[in-house]
Amino acid sequence: MPTGLPEPTADEREHAGLVRDNTARKASLAFGFYRVMAYVTGAWLLLLVVEMVLKYVVDINGDHAPVLGTWIAIAHGMIYVVYVLSVFNLWSLMRWSFGRMVYLVIAGVVPVLSFVLERKAETWFREDLPGVLDAVESRALRRAQISRLKTERER
Repeated sequence: MPTGLPEPTADEREHAGLVRDNTARKASLAFGFYRVMAYVTGAWLLLLVVEMVLKYVVDINGDHAPVLGTWIAIAHGMIYVVYVLSVFNLWSLMRWSFGRMVYLVIAGVVPVLSFVLERKAETWFREDLPGVLDAVESRALRRAQISRLKTERER
């Protein structure tokens, strides 16, 4: 399939390979961070659920007063914000659908769902990563070829 671009040079191929390796490293770090945040968020959400059950259902202290402390809800809220950022970072690197991002974001507010979706996200990640890396390498190679063409035409 002719593209009208010149044959890539060895330097251009090497650069595209480095871009691919860098993206693979970034994606692995993003997934690792997401994974940690999924477990941390899920654990804090379960602790918050225990607090709510003890406070409103069991009413241990009477008058629906906090049992473990109001800090649990505050801490979960802050952790959830970091979790959403980790989801966004992973989603943007992997170029997943918007629906998939929403699904992962919702997992941080439904008890136990973050644990379940973390396993599913690992499958998505492993399946999609080779295609993402191929696309990144191809774009880097095309950009290098186009840049070379422009500089040659300007001379």
